[in-house]
Amino acid sequence: MTQTTTQATAIRPFHVNVPEEEINELKRRINATRWPDKETVSDRSQGTTLGTMQEVARYWANEYDWRKVEAKINSYPHFLTEIDGLDIHFIHVRSKHENALPTLIAHGWPGSIVEQLKLIEPLTNPTAHGGTEADAFHVVIPSMPGYGYSGKPTAKGWGPKRIARAYGELMTRLGYDKYVAQGGDWGSIVIDMMGVQEPKGLIGLHTNMAGVIPADVDAALWSGSPAPSGLSEEEKKAFEQVRENKFYYAFIMGDRPQSLTALADSPVGLAAFMMDHDYKSLAMKSRSFAGVNEGLSRDDVLDNISHFWFTNSAISAARLYGENDVSFFAVKGVKLPVGVSVFPDELYEAPKSWTEKAYPNLVHYNKLPKGGHFAGWEQPEHIVSEVRATFKSLR
Repeated sequence: MTQTTTQATAIRPFHVNVPEEEINELKRRINATRWPDKETVSDRSQGTTLGTMQEVARYWANEYDWRKVEAKINSYPHFLTEIDGLDIHFIHVRSKHENALPTLIAHGWPGSIVEQLKLIEPLTNPTAHGGTEADAFHVVIPSMPGYGYSGKPTAKGWGPKRIARAYGELMTRLGYDKYVAQGGDWGSIVIDMMGVQEPKGLIGLHTNMAGVIPADVDAALWSGSPAPSGLSEEEKKAFEQVRENKFYYAFIMGDRPQSLTALADSPVGLAAFMMDHDYKSLAMKSRSFAGVNEGLSRDDVLDNISHFWFTNSAISAARLYGENDVSFFAVKGVKLPVGVSVFPDELYEAPKSWTEKAYPNLVHYNKLPKGGHFAGWEQPEHIVSEVRATFKSLR
């Protein structure tokens, strides 16, 4: 591997160190929260409940320790490099195994590099995590533009297609002439766009949020029309799963991100908004603050929210929804080899019938017994095994 170091494309080491006064200010703001009245229902149909948020605030202000995840982040090499006029931050961990396959792992919203920290060791050091040398990967995890430690765009234009081009350039800049990519949420859309663009060196993809919905079904979903006739039971189920999620957060971020200014001012407000991504993950995260760990602990949830808070990236991250010009779940036209993992609590369970048509070079398809939208974060052992299985034949 070679790394280009000319001034225009320099790769600069990066280190995280949140000043102690910022941590103290976070706690002060949490303790100064002005609370709303209690919801008028007995479930989560009105969003993140008052009781959950009061427990989040209590734990965040009194017991949570940001320095633990900061030390974890800093335990890996990470860098900045300017691509297309914007600094892109990324973690880059090379395996000790000589024939490791480079992989780019792409996060989404409300995710970040924090979401994928659990994947690094099993992928780069498989012999210590139930695998063999033949399962080794070099791992590159970028922060999306506007997210975390990457630069914040000051003009419009940074949608999934441009991010995909930047990620392709990043892998080229790192000297990788053969690599694969993995993604969920926005990351799945970005890597699908990479699959369409086919940058030099990209040989395959793995997604845990597949874009497989046919155009006519997708049109019916977003117009509010009934499901088209002729769908199988599995396809009807997928249609209804997408519809029942509603995606209110996506519409407001896509249309009026600047009106969410309160997210930059109130940590508890930011937490309530970020936790309510979809009803299944909200329920799981809420249970974590009630002492039930089903993949994500209280610290996991607050590591990610604190990362957004300290980088003041709630609004810059939200703008991505307005920059998007592709359908979230529709077929994109990827011809490269693809592996698809279907988790039962995902926004929708991609039917194999649609998946085979959407990805004509499907090399792996599997339904997992447990996990949801943030699969790599919730169930890292499943994502690791799925990534290994997908790319085994492409090495």
